[in-house]
Amino acid sequence: MSQKVHPYIPNMVPEVQAEMLKVIGAESIMELYSCIPEELQLKENLELPPALTEYELRRHIEGILNKNTSTKEYVNFLGAGCWQHFIPAVCDEINQRSEFLTAYAGEPYEDHGRFQALFEYQSLLAELVDMDVVNVPTFDWGQAAATSIRMAARITGRKKVLLAKTVAPERSKIIINYGAPTLEFEYVQFDTKSGAMDLEDLKTKLTEDVAALYFENPSYLGFIEAQGQEISKLLKENESLMVVGVDPISLGVLAPPSHYGADIVCGDLQPLGMHMNYSGGQAGFIATHNELKFVNEYPSRLFGIVPTVKEGEYGFGDVAYERTSFAQREKGKESVGTQTALWGITAGVYLALLGPDGMQEVGQTIMQNSQYAVQQLNQIANVSGSHFESPFFKEFIVDFNQTGYTVEQINHRLLDKKIFGGKDLSLEFPEFGQTALFCVTEVHTKEDIDGLVQALKDILAK
Repeated sequence: MSQKVHPYIPNMVPEVQAEMLKVIGAESIMELYSCIPEELQLKENLELPPALTEYELRRHIEGILNKNTSTKEYVNFLGAGCWQHFIPAVCDEINQRSEFLTAYAGEPYEDHGRFQALFEYQSLLAELVDMDVVNVPTFDWGQAAATSIRMAARITGRKKVLLAKTVAPERSKIIINYGAPTLEFEYVQFDTKSGAMDLEDLKTKLTEDVAALYFENPSYLGFIEAQGQEISKLLKENESLMVVGVDPISLGVLAPPSHYGADIVCGDLQPLGMHMNYSGGQAGFIATHNELKFVNEYPSRLFGIVPTVKEGEYGFGDVAYERTSFAQREKGKESVGTQTALWGITAGVYLALLGPDGMQEVGQTIMQNSQYAVQQLNQIANVSGSHFESPFFKEFIVDFNQTGYTVEQINHRLLDKKIFGGKDLSLEFPEFGQTALFCVTEVHTKEDIDGLVQALKDILAK
């Protein structure tokens, strides 16, 4: 089988391949793939397109990327799991430093400063959520929630988990996928007027085999769950754990879940200094109290500060490394794999820059902007600016049921006006009909919101 040398695929020169095969003692490259069943092996040549020059390749890729329309060009009111926030320039300056950017999972001698940077991140986030212990970042909120729930199941020795029906559907799928087949899941219903959890439904489902309840506050649908203490009381009476997912940028103005009884807190770091990306830019966190029963169930690494052999000198390293999947390998409670350390460092930079006052200011600005948006949207005929009666943070459901238009039609026409509308909820929550989840943050100006309102008036007037 003849083979062409491709400039962007390494080790294709026949002489180089022959030397490598000789060293490893193989007769041919196909011998390396002998474990692959015959029916799965490609027998003919793989005809790759002609190799472009570096300049041609750059133009080709840039041409593809230029087909995208970014939030720099259009005003964006889409959130639902990846949100547009202001990113201080210092965040990018720090996370692009070579000792962080190129680091994988190396040791201190090849990775100077990463352990301390992650320790500082953990300390800052622990202060924000008012917990004692924070792990290194997971891939995203979904993984953080799933791992938190599995931790709760191991701690309690129980196999049933309750999920609020208002949990983000994407996260619910991840949670159930991580938990199956060892865990059993059941949804707790909610009040369709307020979004609040149905406590009577919770009581009927709180059986002695329930390990934990997981809900999000603020919720995926934006409303603030005000029954935290009542929920916690019910769970404690049943000896079940309370796992709460939280948007950390809300904690400048809202009480952290630990204040109303959460045993495990998790969430997404993306609002804390990370740009929106099509894939990537997501990272999750888990936080607990400093109790052995919680610490021993973290499958991921925890970094701490310890004195060294030199008096007055301190170092940073793993806490109880032997409990991790890195140490236990196939005998580990859960495999966590690669961590998103770079985003943890970025979140640490963001939190250090803003401090408590800055986080409060951002939270207040988001609340004011989103409240103003709802007030203005309520002025549009046949539109309800907020589907729920409850207070909300950053995101809210806009009801278009009385307009005669579908959300899909409205969003398509908003694109003509260079506006990304809210997420269509008609598939995820069909009980709400034609509704959309809109997101307003600190980046939105009065002119942005007024422009959205005027655009909707024009669209619905036709």
